[in-house]
Amino acid sequence: MSQSASREPMVSRALVSLADTLVDDYDIIDMLDRLVGYSVELLAADAAGLLLADPRGQLHLAAASSEDAGLMELMQLQAEQGPCVDCYTTKTPVSVPDLSKAADRWPRFVAAVAEQGAYASVHAIPLRLRSEAIGALNLLHRTPGSLPDEDLALGQALADMATIGILSERAIRRSEVVNEQLQTALSSRVIIEQAKGVLAQHSGLSMDAAFNQLRGYARAHNLRLSEVARQLAERRLDPARTTTPATRTERANPG
Repeated sequence: MSQSASREPMVSRALVSLADTLVDDYDIIDMLDRLVGYSVELLAADAAGLLLADPRGQLHLAAASSEDAGLMELMQLQAEQGPCVDCYTTKTPVSVPDLSKAADRWPRFVAAVAEQGAYASVHAIPLRLRSEAIGALNLLHRTPGSLPDEDLALGQALADMATIGILSERAIRRSEVVNEQLQTALSSRVIIEQAKGVLAQHSGLSMDAAFNQLRGYARAHNLRLSEVARQLAERRLDPARTTTPATRTERANPG
């Protein structure tokens, strides 16, 4: 069976899940988390991160599949350069098969990556609709290499579906709604980071495991990820209530 055929059911599931954001009531931050998750699952990436622009066009970290991926995105923001930044600016994909050879293009970013030593290649895909770009999706790989055209096309399709979810017909007609949705996503990300810290401190988990616990509780109880995070950050939800058998096992057997 070819790779395309074997992943076809997963592709269908991903597109259906992202299409659910076209309804009136949806959790934008959960949708972005699903996008980076599907990107790792379907495109054989080691990690993925997503930068989203605020109403002034300033990029911010909106989602990441791991703490390392989030750090890569933050390094681009701090350096004010990198594949994801260029992708958002040009509204076109930016592929870097070998980051070590891109020092002339992004000297500050490449130097920071070399110091961290986590990822060797990056492929950035724009979140865009017609002439409007609202962010960029980064696919990160620990080894150098190109992204197959088929994977690039699928990655763009996932990004496009997410973009349509954000810029729904109602939001396109009213730009203030677009700005409100984007600002809500960025504000929710801050609350989620606070909630991860609460869970990590309470349960003795890594930040990645704390996020998995937070997300698992929200989905198991059919609650918005951002609302559960807010309850934890404001101490209105006992962290002990979010513990699952899986996270209890992980805490008992770290590493």
